Amino acid sequence: MITVFSDEYYMKQALMEAQKALEDDEIPIGAVMVCNDKIIARTHNQTERLNDVTAHAEMLAITAAANALGAKYLDECTLYVTLEPCPMCAGALAHAHVGKVVYAADDPKNGFSKYGNMLHPKTKLVTGVKKEECLALLTDFFKKKR
Repeated sequence: MITVFSDEYYMKQALMEAQKALEDDEIPIGAVMVCNDKIIARTHNQTERLNDVTAHAEMLAITAAANALGAKYLDECTLYVTLEPCPMCAGALAHAHVGKVVYAADDPKNGFSKYGNMLHPKTKLVTGVKKEECLALLTDFFKKKR
């Protein structure tokens, strides 16, 4: 059973964002930023729509959350994202001092962990939440593209 304020609940919200990306023919990665048990940002990849290689779900979530809070540091926030952040996104998460990062599926090819821990030293990290569902969405997307 999913409770309202669980990692599984919020990852399900991120997965719904990933589905929106899929519908827009974007790589299906979604993210939500949570602060004090409230979602303050919902985003998904928009690199194709915006013609911007930096328009990853995580980057858009950081910007939206900072705007929502009126602050550049997000140490009270948790980011839920369907795929392990890339080094660019991990660097931005570190600079924003995001308090916790939860991601579903590992990205051995492009994920930040390939280079060691790039997050802020105080950032808590949780992995594998709803991994199979998020990975299936990505796998199906790339099978159709190839």
